Amino acid sequence: MNDQKFAVWAPNAHAVQVQLGPDRLELTARDDGWWELPASAQPTVSGPIDYGFIVDGRGPFADPRSRHQPDGVHALSRTFDASAHAWQDTDWTGRQLAGAIIYELHVGTFTAEGTFEAAASRLDHLHSIGVDFIELLPVNAFNGTHNWGYDGVLWYAVHEGYGGPAGYQNFVDACHQRGIGVIQDVVYNHLGPSGNYLPQFAPYLSEAAGNTWGSSLNLDGPHSDPVRRYILDNALMWLGDYHVDGLRLDAVHALRDTSATHLLEQLAVEVAALSAETGRPRTLIAESDLNDPRLVTPREANGYGLDAQWSDDFHHAVHVALTGETTGYYADFEPLNALAKVLTHGFFHDGTYSSFRERTHGRRIDLERMPTWRLVVASQNHDQIGNRAVGDRLSEQLDTGQLAIAAALTLLGPYTPMLFMGEEWGATTPWQFFTSHPEPELGAATARGRINEFARMGWDPALVPDPQDEQTFERSKLNWNEAAEPEHARLLEFYRDLAVLRSTRPDFTDPRFDQIAVEFDAAAGWLRLHRGSTKILINLGTRPVRVPAGGGDIGLSFAAEGDAVQGRLPNALQLAPHSVVVLA
Repeated sequence: MNDQKFAVWAPNAHAVQVQLGPDRLELTARDDGWWELPASAQPTVSGPIDYGFIVDGRGPFADPRSRHQPDGVHALSRTFDASAHAWQDTDWTGRQLAGAIIYELHVGTFTAEGTFEAAASRLDHLHSIGVDFIELLPVNAFNGTHNWGYDGVLWYAVHEGYGGPAGYQNFVDACHQRGIGVIQDVVYNHLGPSGNYLPQFAPYLSEAAGNTWGSSLNLDGPHSDPVRRYILDNALMWLGDYHVDGLRLDAVHALRDTSATHLLEQLAVEVAALSAETGRPRTLIAESDLNDPRLVTPREANGYGLDAQWSDDFHHAVHVALTGETTGYYADFEPLNALAKVLTHGFFHDGTYSSFRERTHGRRIDLERMPTWRLVVASQNHDQIGNRAVGDRLSEQLDTGQLAIAAALTLLGPYTPMLFMGEEWGATTPWQFFTSHPEPELGAATARGRINEFARMGWDPALVPDPQDEQTFERSKLNWNEAAEPEHARLLEFYRDLAVLRSTRPDFTDPRFDQIAVEFDAAAGWLRLHRGSTKILINLGTRPVRVPAGGGDIGLSFAAEGDAVQGRLPNALQLAPHSVVVLA
């Protein structure tokens, strides 16, 4: 029997109907703005049923809380019983973020097939490089066949091309059985440009100023309480019905909320309650460009109570140190002391002047009280690769030795490391910005906007891939055959060794800032990072260099060519160009 309760929030409507097959049934208004189908009118059917809502004669539209859109976001919704899945993860007790390694992947380009099932077939590979959490780019329903996921318009539905909601449950179940948690990237700051019918139902969008991507959600205006509930219930759906272990909250700086209790704090409260109820850790990670530690300060200390936040400053400092690129927001990170500061203080901009923003930016982290794991860092991620004009990875600019340096700084540094799919073998496939808008005018506008954006930065427009070109999407798929090629395999083995070292030597998961120290010589091009009693020696330069080392056995080493250690001197090591050595 189908026990779907056909109800929808439409506070300003005069009449609402639900379409079930050829029938249109009248809904009854409640005092709180919701419309529902009376119990006496509930259909008696077995199995899934397609349906949609008609609001004041317009529609039918998909259910704003639709769980299944098999025919796309413009079509009818289909009922989905999340409780029907027979979970096999009863032995999974969850995983705390502290000490963990995250792996960011996009389902559509992680494998040739681009499905949850195909991604699950690679879990042994991810386990071999020490992955504790898979962070999935958004999987909610969007218009078209392929997309980064940030154009989602039906947040409760899972994109059918990946495998739909049932495929998603199977994937999470498989991850848990392999000992890997799942973090879902969610977007609550805007909706995509095609298929967003929420305004047909209610004031979901704010009438105030929008953000970079369009209208903001109505988080603090009239009728905002149900909008907030819409977001909170969505978060709890992923963590509850789909057994997800955490959420990555996209661009929280774009959430416009002047309420006394910010949406993020309210979310932290409700997720903590769910975690206590289920006995499993649930993690909330914010993407924010504010450099504001209040996001991850506990509520008891007047913070928002989120668990962690991305730190782009780490990426920028590592990127500049290895590539020498200093345009745009990289400019302030040119001196090597920028990398040293990031490694020891978390943020580079912590109340300092940002030349890119032309103002003071950030707030200082309390190094005595905040644990280092609350910052999630990466040398590459979907944004920093995909938002480059041609979507080029570090492997396009760096040799294997430099890629190994980036890996060591990320995996053995003080913060929670996040890898981007394929970086572990130095994948050469780009990860470009791709869309599949069926509307020709929207596709053309997207392509034109992309070209104009990079033309202003001095890029040749002819080099910017057309997001709507099918080949832009196909080029972005990983080539797994590369991982077996000699130089790629050598780097992959180094990643595996780093993961073992991180999991077996407590210095590398110690969350105390006072156990970190950095020395460097910018002119010579070397840097030495102390993690407790362990030292990481790095030669960033193109010539051999003598690095003060003291005592210690060589636990791990890597160079672009040959041996990393070319000679051992009293209290120093002679390091090969583009090399890294771990002394235990």
